[in-house]
Amino acid sequence: MKSILIIDDDIHIGNLIEEALCREGYRAFRAYSGTEALLFLSQTKPDLILLDLMLPGLSGEEVLPQINGIPVIVISAKVDVDNKVQMLFGGAADYITKPFQIKELLARIAVQFRSIDSASSASVLEYDGITLDTAARIAAIGKDEIKLTRTEYAVLKLLMQNQNQIVTKSLLLDRISADTPDCTESSLKMHVSNLRRKLREADGKDHIEAVWGIGFRLR
Repeated sequence: MKSILIIDDDIHIGNLIEEALCREGYRAFRAYSGTEALLFLSQTKPDLILLDLMLPGLSGEEVLPQINGIPVIVISAKVDVDNKVQMLFGGAADYITKPFQIKELLARIAVQFRSIDSASSASVLEYDGITLDTAARIAAIGKDEIKLTRTEYAVLKLLMQNQNQIVTKSLLLDRISADTPDCTESSLKMHVSNLRRKLREADGKDHIEAVWGIGFRLR
């Protein structure tokens, strides 16, 4: 069951959205302020976030940059085009203005999940010269195959499924745990370091960037 976090201090709108989500078979969570949302996200990783901008305490604009690896649909009464562009360039996956039709919101949510599922199921992933054949479990740069351990492969696959996004350490450990139960928080850095070295030896590029205190992303 897909889970969705609703970050909105408007109880009436939040209730309407929650009821609609539950009818569609989603699991809904609520947060009524930016601070409460970040606390929730420090403990739980929903599949998608609906984010209002005008929140008590931390605003939606302040919360958005602190959300990584989770698609965010901004829901706001702000209709200014520049504001929409700023949010989309700031990491939002979509933007819908209030008032809105629940039917449209559900459609936009479905589109996001379809995009995620498509990326996850793609048999061949490509990024900056790196090719990852998930069916054959083969990584290559150009025509040169890169020999990876089970853990290194799992890390690279997740990074390539989330191109241009920061993947947090906790999300990495959570998503690859099924394939690599031996990988721990203390050993993750070593696995990523070895992966970076192997990729760099193949074409001289440093493909993986460490974001201090948060996680990793493809350059």
